[in-house]
Amino acid sequence: RMAYTLVIAEKPSVARDIARVLGATTRADGYIDGGNVRVSWAIGHLVSLAEPEEIDEKYKKWRAADLPILPENIPLKVLPKTKKQFNILRGLIRDKECEDLICATDAGREGELIFRYVYRMVGIQKPVKRLWISSMTDEAIREGLSAMKPGSDYDTLYESARCRSEADWLVGMNASRAFNLWYAALVSIGRVQTPTLALLVGRCQEIAAFVPKDYWTVTADFGDYSGKWLNEETKEKKLYDAAQAEAIAAKVKGKPALVEKVSREEKKEWPPYLYDLTSLQRDANRLLGLTAQKTLATAQKLYEEHKLLTYPRTDSKHWPRDMAGKTRSAMVTLPQEYAHHAKPILDKGQLPMPKRIFDDAKVSDHHAIIPTGKRADLSKLPADAKALFDLVVRRLLAAFYPDPLYAAVRVPTRSRGAAFDSWGPWVNPEGWKAVSSAAP
Repeated sequence: RMAYTLVIAEKPSVARDIARVLGATTRADGYIDGGNVRVSWAIGHLVSLAEPEEIDEKYKKWRAADLPILPENIPLKVLPKTKKQFNILRGLIRDKECEDLICATDAGREGELIFRYVYRMVGIQKPVKRLWISSMTDEAIREGLSAMKPGSDYDTLYESARCRSEADWLVGMNASRAFNLWYAALVSIGRVQTPTLALLVGRCQEIAAFVPKDYWTVTADFGDYSGKWLNEETKEKKLYDAAQAEAIAAKVKGKPALVEKVSREEKKEWPPYLYDLTSLQRDANRLLGLTAQKTLATAQKLYEEHKLLTYPRTDSKHWPRDMAGKTRSAMVTLPQEYAHHAKPILDKGQLPMPKRIFDDAKVSDHHAIIPTGKRADLSKLPADAKALFDLVVRRLLAAFYPDPLYAAVRVPTRSRGAAFDSWGPWVNPEGWKAVSSAAP
């Protein structure tokens, strides 16, 4: 038998891509064999923290006297639904011919946790290297394989993930039991879900308690422009007394008015940041009507299957400075539909390096979402995928466009002692707003 390196990906689809690049082609039960390399996968989480009653049978009965449950160490357990795949991984890792491992789970905290929990559960020590990639193109996989680091370099990332996992367990297991005992009702309490739910409930209560109140405004037509009556003391433009509004209107109707001054303030509006997952979900909902879950699923397909977007589960809106070349390459290979937008940027040669885009200090586990550089055939994409890809492309291009000029022109006007406020914006049509479909 031949000694081999075991590569463990997070999903079967990712494992297939890595296997193809490594030349592993023989399908086996739960892995792909390439002679000196075998590529296998998790199916999300194969291992999780044990339930309280699995730690000690006394916790089967929920009693206030047992709270809080604070075990010195929370043991791991194999999840029943994916036990078969775990057993395959365990067999591969423990195989004497397996010399070392490559952790190829998603490049982030949760991906690190998935691999480490499996590794801990198997209970055998072998050398580990980390494949850290955020794009699934063949080029990105090859680059990642040539730049792997020891798994120990990511120990702190794992500890961060473990801390989050155990914090969820401690809050959920203890608070859920406590609330159920105190209120005699089945209530699920979570470290994230409960404060989030509280925000939603609080906002719903505010909306339910809102009492609408009628108000009036007085608008004067000065010919070339109009103005709204302004309370000079409070700067309020609303009147809550209809008689008062009618009296002001009657006083100034048909009377001369004086323009007191004209002021113009010019500003520049910064281009938007690149997309992280949250901002992409927000714009996809506002512009495309997609739910947050639909946006994530679509972006994940564009990443895994179509290889057109970088890793979507990111909270970063920046790119590291050493990725400028890849950013430019991604623009060069955009579909023809975007050529006229990309041309002004590419014609400048080397990309500018503004900190709003390239900032190593603000790149977390992953960088911002941009196209990978693989040329897309938009006609072959489903409608939602095409629309989401368009959002990401336009956001990338907009980030390198100039700031549009914004001018606020204010004309305070007075008639019979009544002050009227007039102002209007003017935006230079050139600049990033001409590119970004998500411009406000």
